[in-house]
Amino acid sequence: MDILPRHVRPKRLKTSGQIAYYYDVPSKYRKMDCSVENEPLGTDFAKMLDRAKTLNEQFDEWDRARKGQPAAEGNIMPTFGTVDWLFREYKISDAYLRKVAPRSRSDYEWAMDQVCDTLTKKGERIGDQLVKRLSPRVVDKLYAKFLTGTGKKKLEGKERLRTAEKLVGLCRKAWKVVHRYFPAEFDKEVPNPWTGVTMKVRAKAEKKAVTREDVYTFAWGVMDDYPEIAAAAVICFEWLQRPENVVMGHMKWSDYRAPSAPATIRVVHHKTNKIAPHPLEMQTEQGVVRFYADAEDVLARLPRLGVQMILRQVGKNSKKERGKEPIAIPWVYSSIEHAVARLRKKVEGVPPWFTLDACRHGGMTELEEAELTDGQGRALSLHSTQRSYEGYAKRTQARMLSATKKRHAHVLAEATAKEQENEAATNVRNGAPEGVRNGETGVTKIA
Repeated sequence: MDILPRHVRPKRLKTSGQIAYYYDVPSKYRKMDCSVENEPLGTDFAKMLDRAKTLNEQFDEWDRARKGQPAAEGNIMPTFGTVDWLFREYKISDAYLRKVAPRSRSDYEWAMDQVCDTLTKKGERIGDQLVKRLSPRVVDKLYAKFLTGTGKKKLEGKERLRTAEKLVGLCRKAWKVVHRYFPAEFDKEVPNPWTGVTMKVRAKAEKKAVTREDVYTFAWGVMDDYPEIAAAAVICFEWLQRPENVVMGHMKWSDYRAPSAPATIRVVHHKTNKIAPHPLEMQTEQGVVRFYADAEDVLARLPRLGVQMILRQVGKNSKKERGKEPIAIPWVYSSIEHAVARLRKKVEGVPPWFTLDACRHGGMTELEEAELTDGQGRALSLHSTQRSYEGYAKRTQARMLSATKKRHAHVLAEATAKEQENEAATNVRNGAPEGVRNGETGVTKIA
């Protein structure tokens, strides 16, 4: 599998040291008057991938036409007003391009294909149907089909509860977005038939979290060969950074102990457009207290290959590139996840559910076990709402034990107070002087 998309070449900028990307059609096709122009793709790796995909699709279309071959089925413009058209419009909307993370788009593509390739009783594709024809009753029948699956993945005696729920949610969102731009193409009586679909209740499985020991066992186990992957796992755990943000270059050396803030690491949360300035140390009477000594030991072993922290070297072992200086580029998220899955099997003591996501979940869980309030936890993680924070901060057994102990202490205190009140009331009923309480004896003092 190629590291970079076809026809894309990287180049290190002399001014900033960053890696810039360029789309260059090979000269042999340029001599054939290829209609696809060369184009600079900038320094943002995620944006480069999206644009390169579009340019390569245009190149493939030109190349097929040159050879006299028919256009690929996937490049045929969908009929206006159909479900295929609906998803195409959704994919070019701001709601998709700005809100759906690059690492999630392949899942969205798969889900859209699942919906469009579902067949009716007459054998017709749902993607070819006009959106106006999808009434609430039709949508309910589609939900039933989503539950069972189709083709090779059809399940016997099982239901795809999570998948069906995901497909309905996707359709509901796409319908809402595209309806704003093309209201005439939808049924005026039922603008969104996917709203209100009664779905079966499923037990939602929580994502597993890993412990501090798991994270550092993994990090030091892969440090010699993959220091950038070791650092990525630690960053996700300690500073609660989203894995895709770490991998796609939003962690920079300039944000770590910068001259203007030598005791801080600035963590940029690209999804929420917020910055968390995590303090790294504090001066006390006993000396300097380092809050993240273990994490900084890992960063000290991480080579500085560029402005971004998490970079990989390519070209150093390639025969084509022999004699040339290796370059450093960001990881593709799916590639680094596959690498983590492969490496965790080689490190003894690391659980099979170890992922970069599980590292971040582990860090959030540690906040809970440290008995931080939701406000304090959100100050570190920069979650916008309490609900979103609670989705990550696990109510673990350690947290439950702490809460149970506090509750038990409260119950004991209440019981003791009530017992004292009852004993006082009994003393009064038995004629004991008001000043005698709880077994005390003697004469009430007179002021």
